[in-house]
Amino acid sequence: MPQSPQSHPPTPEQVRSLRRRACAVFLALSLTGTAALTALTFGAAPAAHAAGVPAPSPIGIAGRGASVPFTELEAEYAATNGTFIGPDRLYGSLPSEASGRQAVTLNAVGQYVEFTLAKPANAMSLRYSLPDTADGKGRDATLDVRANGQSVKTLPVTSKYSWYYGGYPFNNNPGDTNPHHFYDESRTLLGSTYPAGTKIRVQVTSTAQSPGFTIDLADFEQVAPAAGKPTGALDAVADFGADPTGGTDSTARMQAAVDAGQAQGKTVYVPPGTYTLYDHVVVDGVTVQGAGPWYTVFGGRDPVNRNRAAGFYGKYVPGGGYTGPVRPHEANGPSKNVTLKDFAIIGDIRDRIDDDQVNAVGGAMSHSTLDNLWIQHVKVAAWMDGPMDRFTIQNSRFLDMTADGVNFHTGVTNSRVTNTFVRNAGDDGLASWPQDKPNTNISFDHNTVVLPILANNIVTYGGKDFTISDNVMSDTISNGGGLHIANRYPGVNSGRGTAVAGTITAARNTLIRTGNSDFNWNFGVGAIWFSGLNEAVQGASIKISDTDILDSSYAAIHSIEGPISGVEFTNVNIDGAGTYAIQAQSNIAAKFTRVTAKNIAQSATPIHNCIGAGLQITDGGGNSGWNTGQTCSGLWPAPVWTNGGVPSDPTTPPTTPPRPTPPARPRGAPLIAVPSASCGAAGRSSRTGTAEASALPSGRSIRPMYRFLRLSRSTSSSAIRTPSGETFSPAGDDGGGEGRGDGQVDAQALQPRGGGHRGVGGQPLGGAPSQQGRRAGDGDDEYGGQGDARRADGPPPGLPAVPQPGSDEERHHGGGAGDGGAGGHDQVPLPGEGSGGPGRQRGGGVGGQYLAPQGEGPGWPGWPGLSRRPGGCSVSVRSALRSVLRSVLRCGHAGPLSRSREVRRVVAEPGPPG
Repeated sequence: MPQSPQSHPPTPEQVRSLRRRACAVFLALSLTGTAALTALTFGAAPAAHAAGVPAPSPIGIAGRGASVPFTELEAEYAATNGTFIGPDRLYGSLPSEASGRQAVTLNAVGQYVEFTLAKPANAMSLRYSLPDTADGKGRDATLDVRANGQSVKTLPVTSKYSWYYGGYPFNNNPGDTNPHHFYDESRTLLGSTYPAGTKIRVQVTSTAQSPGFTIDLADFEQVAPAAGKPTGALDAVADFGADPTGGTDSTARMQAAVDAGQAQGKTVYVPPGTYTLYDHVVVDGVTVQGAGPWYTVFGGRDPVNRNRAAGFYGKYVPGGGYTGPVRPHEANGPSKNVTLKDFAIIGDIRDRIDDDQVNAVGGAMSHSTLDNLWIQHVKVAAWMDGPMDRFTIQNSRFLDMTADGVNFHTGVTNSRVTNTFVRNAGDDGLASWPQDKPNTNISFDHNTVVLPILANNIVTYGGKDFTISDNVMSDTISNGGGLHIANRYPGVNSGRGTAVAGTITAARNTLIRTGNSDFNWNFGVGAIWFSGLNEAVQGASIKISDTDILDSSYAAIHSIEGPISGVEFTNVNIDGAGTYAIQAQSNIAAKFTRVTAKNIAQSATPIHNCIGAGLQITDGGGNSGWNTGQTCSGLWPAPVWTNGGVPSDPTTPPTTPPRPTPPARPRGAPLIAVPSASCGAAGRSSRTGTAEASALPSGRSIRPMYRFLRLSRSTSSSAIRTPSGETFSPAGDDGGGEGRGDGQVDAQALQPRGGGHRGVGGQPLGGAPSQQGRRAGDGDDEYGGQGDARRADGPPPGLPAVPQPGSDEERHHGGGAGDGGAGGHDQVPLPGEGSGGPGRQRGGGVGGQYLAPQGEGPGWPGWPGLSRRPGGCSVSVRSALRSVLRSVLRCGHAGPLSRSREVRRVVAEPGPPG
C-alpha cells in the first residue's frame, strides 16, 4: 500500500548468501493425495514437453476466488522449444515472480511457446518479462501470435512498466540493488473466435529489440461484442466531443459530460475508443458506462504536472483520509450514488511517488459501485479516502500496479470487494487501513489475489467486524504473507477505535505458496500471520476456519511483534510448509480444532517457539501433524518447497479431510510450548553456528533467535557500505568503532528527528533516561553509544512484547551500538519503568533488556552482545553488519518521512512492508 516503510534492500553479499543456501535445498515434489478441503486444478505438461513442475493453480478452485471470464494456461506446461526456468522463490530471481514460480525464456528467433485452447477464445492477455535497458527507461518489442501456424497478430510488449530497483519507494536505476517487479501483461483481440483445440503460438521473430522474452502464462477468453449506448444516455463523444482516438486530452470534455449526467440524472455512455486524460475526472451522483473493458479505454498522464493522470475520483471529505491540497471541484465529499462500469483504465505510471494522485479510482464515494473494470499500469487501482459508506468493487481485474490493488483508508464502513482478480500489485493486494477513523464491517470475499510484489495478498490493519472469506491467495513475493491480521501502522490503536476488534471471520480461503522471506528481517513470514506491533491484539474474536494452506514458502501460521489472543483455527488443512507449521515469535493464545498438517519441512519439530510459555495452545481435538515437537534452534532452516496439495489423480477431487482421533490430552487443556534448545549467546565462540545460553544479571537464560546473525569463523574487518549509502567500519578493538544510523523517527509525532544516530564507544546505561543530546544545525542526534531510536516496533523476535494500555506505539530507546561498552537499552515509556539494562553491543558483554512496564522488574532478556576479540563470538563482516546495524535497519531510514496524502507506514519500521 502506498507509503510503505522504507525498505533497505539486501546487499549483494546477502543475495549471494541466499542463493548459496538455496542451492542446498532439494525441491521435494509431493504427488500424494491431498487433504485439501476444495478441489484444485494444476498444470499437466503435454507429453511433448513436460518441463514444468506440477503445482496448484489459483484459478478454478470451486466456490473460492473470483469467477474469472478467462482460461489461464501456463507456459511451463505448453509446447515450447524455449528454456524452462524455475521453480525458484528467491527474491530477485526471474522465476520467483512468475505464477507457480516457473516460466519459459525465449532468446532466439523461431523460439516459441504454443498453447492449446481449452475453450473457444477471441482474445488473449500474455504475461511476460523483457530484460531492462542499461538506462532503465525500458524497451519496446513485438511477438508474433499465430493460430494453427498462421500469423494473426503482432503483439506489442514492453519493459517500461517493470523493473524497479533500490529501497522503498524504489527507482528505475539499474545501477542500484534489489531488482524486482519483472513482469507485465499485454492483451490483444485475436480478430476471430478460435475453437477449443486451436494451437495459439507466441513466437520470436526478432531479437533486435529485445535479446530475450520470458513467458509466464496466457489468459484466453471469449469477449462479447461492444455494448451500445443505453436508452436515454448522454454520449461523451457525440454530445461533448471526447476524442476516441486518444490524440488530444479529453479531461475537460469528460468532466463536462459527467457534470451534465449528474444534473440531468442520466447515464454517461463512453463509446469504444482510447481516451487520453491528463487529470482525474471528479464524479458525483452519476453513472459512467463504457462499451466494455476491451473497447472503452482511458489512459494518459499530464506531461507537465506528473502528479496528475487518468482516473475517476469522488469528492474528498473535509478532515478525512486525504489531507493534501483540494481543488474546489474536488471538495465537500463524499460523492454519492456513483457507478463506474464496463471500461478500462490502462495508465502510464512507471514510478512510485506516493504523493502523486495517479490512482485509477480515488477520493470518497458512498453508496457507489465499481463494476467490470479493467485497471492496469496505475499506482493504486482504488485508494479510497474516507469517511465513506456502502462502497462496492465487483467483477473487476486489477493488474500491474506500482502500489496496492485496493486500499480502504480511514473511516470506510459497510463496504466490499468481491469477485475481483488482482495480480502483480506492487504492494498489498487488498488492504484496509483505518488510520485515524474506524473501518467497520468490511468484506473481502470471493477474490483471487496473485503475486503481490511487496507485502501481503490480503490484509486488515486494525478494523472491526471484518469478513475475509472464500478467497484465493497465491504466490507472495516478499516481505509479507497471504493473510495478515494486525495492529500495525500509524493510527491503528484501541484509543482511536481503529484496532482489531469485534469478530474477524476468515473462512473458506485457499492460500497457495504464500508467505516469503522478509529481506529486512532475514527470515520467513508465514502464510497466515498476526502482528501486535502497535499494541496487543486482544479482545477481538478471530475465527480462521475451513481453510487450506498449501505449500507455504515458510511457516503456515506465524505470530510476531506483540501479543495475540482470541484466535481460533477450525478445520484447517496445512499441506506443505517450507519450514514450520507454527512460528511463534510473540505471545499467542489460540485454540486449534481439527487442524491437520503434513509435508512440513521441519517435520520432527514443526513448531518454532523461542517464547516459551508465551505460546498457549488450547487443543480442541482432531489435530494432527503439527503438535509433535518444538524447537528453538538458533538458526533459521533453509526452506524446502514441496508443492504440497497437488492431487495424485487430477480426476478425483480431494475431499474433506478425516477427523483423526484426538490426542490423549484432555480437551481444553492448554499446550504450553517450551523451547527445546538454547538459541545462542554472547561471549561464546562457536564453529558450528550455535552457542550455549549465557546468564544475564536477571538470572534468566537468553534464548534469542538470531534474525540476521549467521556465526562463522571469519574475522574480516573491511569497511562496509550500508544500503542507504552510509559507511561503517566493523573495526574497533576497545571501543573506537562508530556506527552511523539511517535516521530517527519520533513514532508518536511521525516526524523525522535528525538525520542519523551514532553509537560512539558505548557506555553502561544503568537505567538512566536516554540522553537525547540533539545538536542544532547538523541534523544528527548524538547519543554516545546510548542512542534514542524511537520506533513503533515490537521486541526482538523470540521475545514477548509488553502490553501498553492507552498507547498506540512503543518507544525503544537504544539503537546506538558501540564497541567495548553497552550500546543502548530498550524500554517502554510508562511510569515506573524500572531499571534499564545494557543494550546490544559488539564488545562481548550481555545484550539489552526489554523492560516490563510499571516498574515490574528488569524485564525480558535482550539480545546478546557480539565480540570480535578473543573469547567472543566471531562474526563475518556481513553478520557484523546485520547485528550492529539492527537498530539502523529496524529503527531508521535515510531521508525525511514523507507526509504523503496516503502515508500510513512508520518509516521506522521497514519490514515487513504490509
